[in-house]
Amino acid sequence: MTIGWHFDNTYSKLPDTFKENIKPTPVNEPEIVILNNDLAEKLNLDFSKVDSKNLAQIFSGNSLPDGANTIAQAYAGHQFGHFTMLGDGRAVLLGEHLVNKNSRFDIQFKGSGKTSFSRRGDGRAVLGPMLREYLISEAIYALGIPTTRSLAVVKTGEEVVREQLMQGAILTRVASSHIRVGTFQYIAAKQNIKDLQLLIDYTIDRHFPEIQSSKSKTLDLLNLVMDKQCQLVVDWMRVGFIHGVMNTDNMAISGETIDYGPCAFMDQYDPQTVFSSIDQFGRYSFENQPRITKWNLARFAECIVNLIDKDEDKAIKIATETINNFEKIYEKKWLNMMRNKLGLFGENKDDKKLILELLNWMKDKKADYTNTFCYLMKISDIKDQIYKDESFKKWQKLWYKRLDLNKVSEEKYLKLMRSTNPLIIPRNHNVEEALKAASKNDFQLFNELLEVLKTPYKSKENISKFLEPAPVSKEKYQTFCGT
Repeated sequence: MTIGWHFDNTYSKLPDTFKENIKPTPVNEPEIVILNNDLAEKLNLDFSKVDSKNLAQIFSGNSLPDGANTIAQAYAGHQFGHFTMLGDGRAVLLGEHLVNKNSRFDIQFKGSGKTSFSRRGDGRAVLGPMLREYLISEAIYALGIPTTRSLAVVKTGEEVVREQLMQGAILTRVASSHIRVGTFQYIAAKQNIKDLQLLIDYTIDRHFPEIQSSKSKTLDLLNLVMDKQCQLVVDWMRVGFIHGVMNTDNMAISGETIDYGPCAFMDQYDPQTVFSSIDQFGRYSFENQPRITKWNLARFAECIVNLIDKDEDKAIKIATETINNFEKIYEKKWLNMMRNKLGLFGENKDDKKLILELLNWMKDKKADYTNTFCYLMKISDIKDQIYKDESFKKWQKLWYKRLDLNKVSEEKYLKLMRSTNPLIIPRNHNVEEALKAASKNDFQLFNELLEVLKTPYKSKENISKFLEPAPVSKEKYQTFCGT
């Protein structure tokens, strides 16, 4: 079978400190659940001549592709602020697949069995959370936000013990790399300066080759990573996405969204929204995502500070000043993003006030975050009575005055808004409904939702049910990690 795998495994050639050589644990009766043909095509992979039985063998790890060199990666992490030495406890990296000889992608199995990093875990994953990652990661991709992606999900034919017995599954994840802030924390904790320099050089070669010859490349790396993370969280805020578990081991150096555990999208606008069942104090709430991004970047800076300058005091001063620039960078990116959401061209001194007044109204009235912007874009399906509120109409008049300053046509500002504001997001009740049916082997709702999420900015027929917020309920919606 000529599938088209082309592995070139550079990470596995790093010293043993960075990883463990290990193979996936075979499973009894794998069954392919879903294969991402769009992503396969982008990876120059052709599974069209592979039957479902062989697909299941491939994506369960029972049959490894030629050239794969399977490892579990070592990393650490601040999990809810507490430092822990970690690693791939239920994941195995097959290797790095090359596309057109220059684009490099990690191919990783998630839920593939125990490793030396598993601690007390069973190394396995459950079908529901793996389908959630598949669905949400593909939705984030369609929203134009950097992300890891999902190539396939298989059922293992084995049961996994959680609160109850559940169907086991393995997800195949694709990433530009799995290097995390936590990877640097792990190597820094080992206190081997040569390994730390090796990791810095490797990361620059892989993700930031433009600074290879710089005389201040460690500082340049910090600045580039900060800019990417800043842009990423601005994009999350743009669409109302709440990651839910922003530990340092879940911050990819590449600037991609990684680890879709207790993630969810906000319906009613409330900056303090938390969905994760384990986030008892709102550390990773919607409004805290920028603050936590800065906090995680500070941990990254601590790892590499000794390589910024030979003079320790000078290095600390430079790193501190760099991290303290975060608010300024974020504020500028966030304001520009919100201007785009409102169709505002150029800058006006009262823009921030106008934006905050709208957000405060949305919070006070419990308005739907996505649909409020859809209403402003004149999407006919949005007819909520809330937008007849007098205070909203008063704000709208101020917005129209600001739009007049654009000196552009309605068509032009609506085009800007419609390129920024999604009509469709993975509404939590739709996701849960689809996952519940899929757990009973009915994938009609899952596939229907997946298809609609592929074009979130386009209006089309028969999508009204995907625009509606969840029915009002006294029960708080919660998400879970699945481990």
